[in-house]
Amino acid sequence: MTGLWTLIVVVVVALGFGTYRRVTDGRGRAVTRATPVSEFEGELGEKATFVQFSSPVCAPCHATRRILGSLADERPGIAVVDVDVSERLDLAELHGVSRTPTVLVLDGAGVVRQRIVGAPTRVRALAALDEALAA
Repeated sequence: MTGLWTLIVVVVVALGFGTYRRVTDGRGRAVTRATPVSEFEGELGEKATFVQFSSPVCAPCHATRRILGSLADERPGIAVVDVDVSERLDLAELHGVSRTPTVLVLDGAGVVRQRIVGAPTRVRALAALDEALAA
């Protein structure tokens, strides 16, 4: 009987964690950083830039790349910079990236305005972009 209770507890905890991750994954949050990032100067867009931290084995990174690329194609002055964390671990550590995909949304001056951890939907990425453009 103890084994059955253990199994029930494990299933409930796993379902709870899965629900938590589903709700919080891909949500953006506002970030205020006093100085512009200088690591991406040559690649910044005129109005805003998406900086995606990804890895080659990250399946959600491919979908995120397509979403960000389509938004950049639709709006002039928007750029997408893809940072492979396996090659640029220093940048991942500098920006506190602990999982992929993580997207930083920079305004035209290169100041980080939004941070999205996890795979964003198109609507959430667009909302983060609009907030960065409004700042």
